[in-house]
Amino acid sequence: MERRDILRASGLALGTLLIARPAAADPAHKPKDEVLTAGTVAELLAFTKVEDGTLVQVAGYHRPGDGGGMLTRWDAASSSAPNGGTVLGSGAKGRWLMVHDGVLDFRKFGLFDTETPADAALDAMVNDPAVHRVEAHTDLNFVRRHRFARSGIELDFSGRTVTTEGIEKAGQDDPFAAVLLFRGEVTKEVVTHKLTAPVPDLSDVFEVGDSARFKVGQWWTAEVNALTGRWERELQKLVQITQILDGSRVRVNYKNGWELAAGRTITWTRVEPVERAHVRNMVFQGVAGGDQYTGSHPIAYEYAVRCDVSGVDATGTFWPVVMRRWCTHYRTEQCTLKNPASVTWGGAGYLTQQIYCLYGHVSDCHVANSRHLNDFTASAYCYVDNCHGDGDDQGPFVTHGQYEHDLTYTGNSGLMTFANSGAAWGSAAKRITVRKHVCSWFVARVKVTDLTLEDVQVIGKPSLQGSGMIWVNADGLQMRGCSASDTLIVSQQSKLSGRANLIEGCTFNLPAKSEIVQANVTAPVHISRSALNGLDGNAFNGAELRLTDTVLQARDGAAPLTVSGSATLTGCTVKGLGIRAAGKADQRVRLAGGTTLTGAGLSRADAGGVVTWELDGCRVQGGGVELTTGRNRYTATGCQFTGGRLEIRDGAFDYLKHTGNLEEGVTRALPADGPRVLTTGNLVIQ
Repeated sequence: MERRDILRASGLALGTLLIARPAAADPAHKPKDEVLTAGTVAELLAFTKVEDGTLVQVAGYHRPGDGGGMLTRWDAASSSAPNGGTVLGSGAKGRWLMVHDGVLDFRKFGLFDTETPADAALDAMVNDPAVHRVEAHTDLNFVRRHRFARSGIELDFSGRTVTTEGIEKAGQDDPFAAVLLFRGEVTKEVVTHKLTAPVPDLSDVFEVGDSARFKVGQWWTAEVNALTGRWERELQKLVQITQILDGSRVRVNYKNGWELAAGRTITWTRVEPVERAHVRNMVFQGVAGGDQYTGSHPIAYEYAVRCDVSGVDATGTFWPVVMRRWCTHYRTEQCTLKNPASVTWGGAGYLTQQIYCLYGHVSDCHVANSRHLNDFTASAYCYVDNCHGDGDDQGPFVTHGQYEHDLTYTGNSGLMTFANSGAAWGSAAKRITVRKHVCSWFVARVKVTDLTLEDVQVIGKPSLQGSGMIWVNADGLQMRGCSASDTLIVSQQSKLSGRANLIEGCTFNLPAKSEIVQANVTAPVHISRSALNGLDGNAFNGAELRLTDTVLQARDGAAPLTVSGSATLTGCTVKGLGIRAAGKADQRVRLAGGTTLTGAGLSRADAGGVVTWELDGCRVQGGGVELTTGRNRYTATGCQFTGGRLEIRDGAFDYLKHTGNLEEGVTRALPADGPRVLTTGNLVIQ
């Protein structure tokens, strides 16, 4: 056979395989002679003496063509409760049942405006397992707060407005009292196990005691016992069992973000989550002046998997527009919030809050005059991109500090603060990355480990006191290409990372007399190819500072920069700024690699520690060296001194070596050479 014949034959065979064969006909059942018609539902209900199985095509609900038309079938034996849509009729028996393909809308329940509450119709559609999609094509009003446990459904409001005028009151402090709450079932299967060995960071294998109680594919909540804080737990996630390893261990779909010590207890609770219940394209108007009882918000999920929200435009809500807890694998996108009812009540005024969540993606969202756009609490492996907040003094981007980890933010704008809710939650977060962010304030001052900032621009504004500030934790901190218009503060609250603390290619404008590196910083801080502007009496009080190829620019008449720990300046330019050693303990100050000081020099405060000065290949122009108190160990070789004064008094040093230097127009006040003094071998030009 030729090639074309082979292809033709194989195509025919394939086509034969793909033909769907209809079910065999029932010989006892004869098709109806005709499908009857009715103009409206009222006309349909007026039919009498119809045979069982009669089909009627209804042209409209209130009038033909109004969008509420449907195909119905008469079931003479049905006694289902009428609901105004999928079940029509009255009396003890006999109902008109809607014939549909699983896609319904509110017009088929006679709802065309907000005059009649849409709650009963919503319940009828969502609770019908034959329905997989619910649409709205008119504005709607809801007066009840609904709770659903079903999966596999999509609610698309087609950009229509949803109001809640007259809605029932919520309970006290209940952010899950949404108009739409999808909540999975928490079973009574609970397994508690005390760890016999540590669970390392990034482990997806867990001891469970008896693994026979688990099956692959099941969903469980995993929760470790609390530490000293009331809500301080490193592990609280909804995870799926992916493998039974042996009689006592299972693998889950999550790499743990924090080491758990032997002796800690993990409680496992089996859950049957809601899956793939999506909400889309809603314009939501909250209750004017609503509070925690009378206010309203559209959507909440708890114990949910792969449940997405998109295209929700909300105004005046109280609790978060999209509230999530114990959720895994989800997207929240193209949602907005304007002017919520409160930005001061705890938990109110958010676009989305996510508690114990995994694998979330929040994108293309916006808030105006809200509290938070995005809040993560005890959540991990989530991504936020192209989200923006204005009127943002309350902070659009936050984490609670309940051991969040592996979060990434890209291309967003708005005030940002991490792990800042208090010790009761742990004040901890790990491996957070922020890229291409613009904001008025960035704070990650507590136990934020392995923070990475890239192209983060902090620009202060007059309306927010303290804005223009970056405040970060020196525990694996890495900053590249960042800037702050007012303040840089480096402190240290944790010591977990093995990464160096690097600040590279950044620019900071600093207020006078501010502490740049706090005294509690015990890890080295590296600043390279950066610019520190506006210096005047500022302080580096950490244990070790390393400046490389960095420009330090002073204000006119600036007080010296004080250094309380060891400091190394390599290839730096220091303009109009003296450097003063002020440590109470021993410290080392080293200037090398062509570092240049212009307009000021080196000195020390009257403090108790020994200061070791090492000047190697540096230039001091118009300043000099003044060591008149304390104990100093001074060496200078290969340096250039121009103008200024070299004064090192007897009794103010352990040893002094000043040789191989070039001095031009320098006033000398050095001690005579002796067993601990060497000042010869310099080129002195007057």
